[in-house]
Amino acid sequence: MKNKVKAIPSGFHTLTPHLVVKGAGQAIEFYKRAFGAEEVGRLSARDGDSVLHVDLKIGDSHVFLADEMREMGCHGPESIGGTPVTLHMYVEDVDAAFGKAVSAGAKVKRPLSDMFWGDRYGVLMDPFGHSWSMASHREDVTPAEIRRRAQTACTGAGA
Repeated sequence: MKNKVKAIPSGFHTLTPHLVVKGAGQAIEFYKRAFGAEEVGRLSARDGDSVLHVDLKIGDSHVFLADEMREMGCHGPESIGGTPVTLHMYVEDVDAAFGKAVSAGAKVKRPLSDMFWGDRYGVLMDPFGHSWSMASHREDVTPAEIRRRAQTACTGAGA
């Protein structure tokens, strides 16, 4: 009897970000320092330096990463003038995790603050041009209360 192959491999979620950067080797080391990433597997190019594919695990989620290969239409954010995408991470202690990422070289785009929707939240830019938001959920807020707080926050009156 032949074993059936799972369409979604064990340990993966439906959605897996796949990032492209200039300097994937350095990015791997940064993600290890900043986010506690674990390297699951790597496929290097023949030159021994370029990364064709790496599978990193951050928390319970996988992130794929590859070096920019412009000849294959594979461009990182630095080559296209930035990224419109932000990767979001929920963590147990956002203050500690945010501080660790900044110490590893991430730049603060939006400092941590308590948000009207119930999260303590901030946004970082990694050295390779990718944007990361980080949060710890602190309060369960009803949709009606979120709308009320959002209206107050957007008028500058505070949350």
